[in-house]
Amino acid sequence: MPDLHWTVPVARWSSWPAAASAAPDIGFIEPIVRRRLSTLSRVALKVAHDCVAQNAARVVFASRHGELRRTTDILRAISAGEPVSPTAFSLSVLNAMTGVFGIARGDRSAASAISAGAETLGYALLEAHAQYATQPDSPMLLVYADEPADPAYGTIEDEVPGGAIAILLDSETVTGELACVVSRADLRESPPVSQTTAAEGRVGERESAPASEPAASEGNSPTVFATQSQAVQHCLETGLPAAWQGAGATWHWSWHDRAA
Repeated sequence: MPDLHWTVPVARWSSWPAAASAAPDIGFIEPIVRRRLSTLSRVALKVAHDCVAQNAARVVFASRHGELRRTTDILRAISAGEPVSPTAFSLSVLNAMTGVFGIARGDRSAASAISAGAETLGYALLEAHAQYATQPDSPMLLVYADEPADPAYGTIEDEVPGGAIAILLDSETVTGELACVVSRADLRESPPVSQTTAAEGRVGERESAPASEPAASEGNSPTVFATQSQAVQHCLETGLPAAWQGAGATWHWSWHDRAA
């Protein structure tokens, strides 16, 4: 039996890959603020805006490293005896993106931030579900964005590839449901790990899996991915089950279309 099992209603979702060659369009942010934002905040704001635009929504922002690169630059400046910009400092906190997003839209809805190592996205989905369940008449936006840590920190186990995903939880305009299961049991048969990454940002799409990406078997065995973000995005894009296996538990995701 699974240790945890919950389902979230998905109204809309968006993604932005780390390998994208073009910069994300965040024209809804004022230029004076926009030019000070990091790449991490830019991709997070892009996918968040794709999902809610000007509508009010509570936000759960998730990132394993957050603005660690900006923080590292600040530490280097301090070490070198150089002055630290107050703006750089204010934008170095984990939840910087939620503040910028709320101010830009004039939205005072509650916002929170979460970080949980390699399991950050999984626990963010659980947090978003818990908050949404307490107030289902108010939309909940989950935004996950990450990037590899600065090389100064050396090799990091289960390092993230980067990119961003946003998922809007709203039963009023739901298109389907994302089922999440956490089990302490290992997968009996683990399909090959997929390292496939997208070339373009996506908004609420579902496509067939690329030829280079292993598909789930007829018995609905999940494809196992190297990171949680790759697994969740694969499930959203294809509707096929996906999984990620950590040191203490296996996370499974599956998609269920909402019946008309």
